Amino acid sequence: MAGGIQAEYPALFGPGEGNFTEVAEKLRAADEVHIVTHIRPDADAVGSAFGLKYALAALDVPAKVYIGQNVELPENIRTVPGVETVALGKPLPETGLIVTTDCASLDRTGMYQEELAAHPERVVVIDHHASNPGYGALNLVLPSESTTVIIRELLSYLDVELTPDIAYCLYAGLVTDTGSFRWGTSRMHILAAELMEHGVDTRAAAMDLMDAVSADDLKLMGDVMAGMETRAAGRYTISVLAIDDAHLRHMNQTAIESIIEYSRALTGSDIGVVFKEIHPGYWSVSLRSSVVNVAEVAAIHGGGGHIPAAGYSVAGSVDDAISALQKSVSELP
Repeated sequence: MAGGIQAEYPALFGPGEGNFTEVAEKLRAADEVHIVTHIRPDADAVGSAFGLKYALAALDVPAKVYIGQNVELPENIRTVPGVETVALGKPLPETGLIVTTDCASLDRTGMYQEELAAHPERVVVIDHHASNPGYGALNLVLPSESTTVIIRELLSYLDVELTPDIAYCLYAGLVTDTGSFRWGTSRMHILAAELMEHGVDTRAAAMDLMDAVSADDLKLMGDVMAGMETRAAGRYTISVLAIDDAHLRHMNQTAIESIIEYSRALTGSDIGVVFKEIHPGYWSVSLRSSVVNVAEVAAIHGGGGHIPAAGYSVAGSVDDAISALQKSVSELP
């Protein structure tokens, strides 16, 4: 591994993959760093952001994490170290380096979208989504299990040692974005082993990040699951669940992710789909499949993601959105 840190573990990326050296030099030279992660954040968003923040603190580089909306954070990610310090919906300082983590596109930065588009020279992009167009002056965009995997590799180029706080941040993104290690390469297990050796309690982390739901959550989940529809789409079968605004506002992130995973695992279904009404008439769509490249499906609708897990956003009625999805899936080869 570069820099000689934790040499007993192999590098997570091959020689020549990613401009890690250039990004590390940029970060080391920064007077201050403003880390922006995506709106409606998940564990990979906050885990990658705060993992980087703690690494920069070890280098005496001032850094703060920003999210471009003033909305209460999901309960399941409040166990990520440092998350209580995130700046929600606050303006970015006019000077300093801006680093986006896990933001597949500029619109995912929320209120910062126009500012980042106007000043790409200030922006470093760190992300694992294949659909990321590279909107910064420096773009460290690599296909991987999570953005926290990329952050871990970057730490070795920064010569920053893992700490228990950094390890938890990185594990949070890794375990959730791989569906509890259901998909990914052997790299995810190598990294998990290293993070466990640096203090991650995997049982407690799973409970905090993915397993804890309330009785009210179970009732809401039952309401949503009762409305499941199975539809034909060419030679494929899709199972569709819709979480309307009224249910979504009272359901924690763990329950939402559980519903998404249930949609994927339904026997006889090729693609699981969950429509989440972020606000009236605007839906965030999550796609899961073990047999179809849903990243290609999401791309048709302006989104992206990974082969087994992807998503996009759409405005209008949910019935129209489902019909449009059916059409695009039915046209797959």
